[in-house]
Amino acid sequence: MRAVITVIGKDTVGILAKVTGVCAADNVNVMDVTQTIMQDLFAMTMLADISRLQGGFGAFSDKLKALGADLNLQIHVMHEDIFNSMHKV
Repeated sequence: MRAVITVIGKDTVGILAKVTGVCAADNVNVMDVTQTIMQDLFAMTMLADISRLQGGFGAFSDKLKALGADLNLQIHVMHEDIFNSMHKV
């Protein structure tokens, strides 16, 4: 199973490190990352393997949302199949 993680907000030092730290703590393997900075806006999309996730998907999503609130970022996590269904033409 895989999940798509998106992060958007004002650019600051350490965003990638903090998000991947939450992933590592819950045994989530980051498979691919794309990020860009547009002026001072940080945007990142990650594809993560959640097949060995510890603690459940809801708890993992809540941790990342809480991190986003602490860093004044929007962080969203969704299963890859839901993401793909939402983006079919």
